[in-house]
Amino acid sequence: MPTYDYVCNACGHVWDEFQSMTAPPTKKCPKCKKAKAERKIGAGAGLIFKGSGFYLTDYRSDSYKKSAEADSKAQSSSSESKSSGDSGSKSSK
Repeated sequence: MPTYDYVCNACGHVWDEFQSMTAPPTKKCPKCKKAKAERKIGAGAGLIFKGSGFYLTDYRSDSYKKSAEADSKAQSSSSESKSSGDSGSKSSK
């Protein structure tokens, strides 16, 4: 069941309401009790990823995964060559 956003046109009170998609919109404001409530068009519920098991490439195509893997290997090899080159230049004083 979705959560809907409501606003009261009489007092300006804003609230969320958890209700069925087939339920009629609420008309009565819980704060001022007037029948001036209106359902707002909201963005809806976004995806929420909790935990450490999700990666950006989990649902990507095979070609994207191969390209990303090649890029990460290229970056790691270039960072290794930079770190080995720096250690030799420090001892020349």
